[in-house]
Amino acid sequence: MTDIRTTPIEADRFYHIYNRGINGENIFKSDRNYLFFLSKISEFLTPVCDVYSYCLMSNHFHLLIKIKSDFELESLVKVPNLDKASVGLHSPQNIFSKQFARIFNSYSQAFNKENNRHGALIESPFKRKLITSDEYLINTIIYIHQNPQNHFITSDFSIYNFSSYQSILSHSKTLLKRDEVIELFDDRENFIASHKKMIDFEF
Repeated sequence: MTDIRTTPIEADRFYHIYNRGINGENIFKSDRNYLFFLSKISEFLTPVCDVYSYCLMSNHFHLLIKIKSDFELESLVKVPNLDKASVGLHSPQNIFSKQFARIFNSYSQAFNKENNRHGALIESPFKRKLITSDEYLINTIIYIHQNPQNHFITSDFSIYNFSSYQSILSHSKTLLKRDEVIELFDDRENFIASHKKMIDFEF
């Protein structure tokens, strides 16, 4: 069985990315923390991958992303906020991992300063699973959105503020591939209906 921490990152593939705080510690303590982390995803990740869904909770997070194609990755040298050295090596694994590390480093420094703490905040390396079918892709989106309810953070995941569920159904500006997600479910109505069936993955 492939180690979830060493699954290769390849161009044009979908991945479920997830991670947690060191020893299960909280990595988000305020709305400002959640919003800052999302801003770092937009800044550092969206140049190298498309974000389909996410959920941030107090001590862990989930992302569903699709790595950009080789052609798109090779053209990234002109993109702001990108580690140009990693692009030069033409490795999707290297490019994505470097950008992800920049999120962790930037966020951890800000969080540690705010909370007067030192040292690592988030486990490394990050965990990931390759999405191997459309069914798996759809179920992962549902699972990610249902996570706050599965962890008893809320009795209704659809009103949780720090997942992509509401953003996908809204018309406001978003970093998400909203139209592509809805297309996976055929339409908005089926997106909503499909989320009524609870999905429980084992990790």
